[in-house]
Amino acid sequence: MSTHPLIVFDGHCVLCHGFARAVLRWERAPVIQFATTASEAGRTAAAAYGLSVEDLDRTYLFVEDGQAWTRSDAWIAILGHARAPIRWLRVLRVVPRPVRDTVYDLVARNRYRWFGSYDVCPLPPPGMAHRFIG
Repeated sequence: MSTHPLIVFDGHCVLCHGFARAVLRWERAPVIQFATTASEAGRTAAAAYGLSVEDLDRTYLFVEDGQAWTRSDAWIAILGHARAPIRWLRVLRVVPRPVRDTVYDLVARNRYRWFGSYDVCPLPPPGMAHRFIG
């Protein structure tokens, strides 16, 4: 497994893919790698942390330094890599996890209906293919 931080996301979800692209823009240093939930790398990372393919349908997975985060905790950990002022959104961790995760779950359940889906996972942005692992 890579020593770089890794985000495993639903590559067919417009919202999830948009978030991955946003991370590429916000990141302070270009260190995060990306894998889709349909990729071997994504499934391998999930399995290493006890998550099934079905689990990946309901959450982001963020892995860094041997620790894994899911749901709202994953988003907050990812925000730690962002430049200011986006980074300041980490203050949301003061909101109790059950509240954060309830909102996360609501969006996750409705993401295709609200934001749509791609028939085929889009290509990485130009010049970023090396950051997306399969």
